[in-house]
Amino acid sequence: MKITVLGSGGWGTALALLLLENGNEVTLWSYDPQQAERIRQQRENPLLKGVPLPEELVVTSDFGAVADSDLVVMATPSFAVRDTARRLAPLLQADALVVSVSKGIEKDTALCLTQVIQEELGGKGRVVALSGPSHAEEVGRRVPTGVVAASEDMEAAHLVQDVFMNPRFRVYTNGDVMGVELGAALKNVLALCCGISDGMGLGDNTKALLMTRGMTEMARLGVAMGGRKETFAGLSGMGDLIVTCTSMHSRNRRCGILIGQGKPVEEAMREVGAVVEGYYATLSAHQLAEKMGVEMPIGQCAYEVLYQGKPAEAVVEQLMTRVKRRETDESWI
Repeated sequence: MKITVLGSGGWGTALALLLLENGNEVTLWSYDPQQAERIRQQRENPLLKGVPLPEELVVTSDFGAVADSDLVVMATPSFAVRDTARRLAPLLQADALVVSVSKGIEKDTALCLTQVIQEELGGKGRVVALSGPSHAEEVGRRVPTGVVAASEDMEAAHLVQDVFMNPRFRVYTNGDVMGVELGAALKNVLALCCGISDGMGLGDNTKALLMTRGMTEMARLGVAMGGRKETFAGLSGMGDLIVTCTSMHSRNRRCGILIGQGKPVEEAMREVGAVVEGYYATLSAHQLAEKMGVEMPIGQCAYEVLYQGKPAEAVVEQLMTRVKRRETDESWI
């Protein structure tokens, strides 16, 4: 199968290696010609250090390489998905598979990324979301990993399952695209919150509280948006939440730690040195919660810290002194 991976970050590169290992003809595209040349010459991506790139992996900055691809992986940052899909549309084969592996919500429209891609492709291609607890650093080193392929077109989801799956990379399928994509985006908000908690030195009890009640908020919004509650108990929900909130591979958690230690938000994001998707997802979640009339107190506190400059110490007290509730009034289970 001829495959093009659009986006040469760590995640795009790790997936390109996986697909090459599975016997496909793979091209990795970078929007930056200089970056493409560096990767081509050094046979290593600085965003995936220590993982050699075989000569068989084609690296290019020529977008025309996507023509005649049987499968296209969309691995750009969320803010670049619409423009990339727009460029892809005239070159895409009508029945090609388009796999969205970016995690986020579009800033101005609050659309999930497969919705953005479908809008721009105008009915061309078969779009599938691939998501789950999958740090690029570990996938690149062939650490056993499990993800989920989600699409309303279950035949397309099964095809993606077959193309990506191998003894080190297990793929499940799910028809709940909304639930899978919202879980992928919203867990980044909670990873920032857990990072802030860690940076403040609040400990494991606080992190467990944020993760558990945060999952309830994710599922609450997800169901209001048309997702299924049980999806949030799966790999794209609880699975991705655990790995993102606890690992130092997580740029969202690392950014949160810096904020919790007292660094201004913009400075913390610069220091991380890569796109902090949770920052943008926080604004989108805030907008969606208001639109849908969904209560998300942790999400609201994240918005106040990141966008309104409220001290983290103040929102901790704000959360802890909310009106009393029964835990089982709502649950994501």
